[in-house]
Amino acid sequence: MRPARAGAGPREDQRDVSNDLNDGAEAAGTKGRPVKAKQKSDGGILETVKVIVQALLIALVVRTLLFQPFNIPSGSLVPTLLVGDYLFVSKYSYGYSRYSIPFGPPLFDGRVWGSQPQRGDIAVFKLPADNATDYIKRVIGLPGDRVQMIDGRLWLNGEIVPREAVEPYVSTDPFGRTVSVPRYRETLPEGTEYHVIERDADRGFWDNTEVYTVPEGHFFMMGDNRDNSTDSRDLSSVGFVPYENFVGRAEIIFFSIGEDASAWRLWEWPWTVRWERILDQIR
Repeated sequence: MRPARAGAGPREDQRDVSNDLNDGAEAAGTKGRPVKAKQKSDGGILETVKVIVQALLIALVVRTLLFQPFNIPSGSLVPTLLVGDYLFVSKYSYGYSRYSIPFGPPLFDGRVWGSQPQRGDIAVFKLPADNATDYIKRVIGLPGDRVQMIDGRLWLNGEIVPREAVEPYVSTDPFGRTVSVPRYRETLPEGTEYHVIERDADRGFWDNTEVYTVPEGHFFMMGDNRDNSTDSRDLSSVGFVPYENFVGRAEIIFFSIGEDASAWRLWEWPWTVRWERILDQIR
């Protein structure tokens, strides 16, 4: 964040104070000197407080209206987003709701200057179960859509979504062993392309589902790591996401560090930071 420039008073004001103190010092002798020092000290503290308040206000405006930083703590969007990615989410992309404001105070209902999320967007939203927990998934189903998984394949409105195999994704299993898992390029009806992985090779728990009909004013969200994502397929945990619950659209990765590394250990950055991911646009 840009530091706010101090709103310091004009120099003439400082000279006026200084002149008054000098006049008082000549009339009162040495008694005036401590007063001059004290007032200068008080003025410096006041200016510092003003700078801090201004900086906090600017940060609040930027966070509420423009961009909010998030980090990725889980692997539900692998291979698109990795654990340890830090990204900016644009708050203006979908307009503003109560959840655009820190702590989500119930100041108003619905959205203002709203713009509907597009299929294929990666978006942050408040979990409908508590309206507080931040989740990030890909928009798959729009209001009125019918969504289903059959043998690991995504179906939209009765049509199978095309996918093609690409090079396997190298990952680690729960025991820390290096494994290669199937990776596919999926193409949505509007043309958005992205990669998904199937750790359980189209035989995962959520690879065969019922038909979900997305209610009006709601969206169906899924992770790209299809066998390791709690998303709208699980109606009891996530389910359909109300439009009001959207926080913003993921735009760019501004920092990325290895899953087992610590960002505060600056001396380890040369080999723990994923330099190639910094400033990557999110698609």
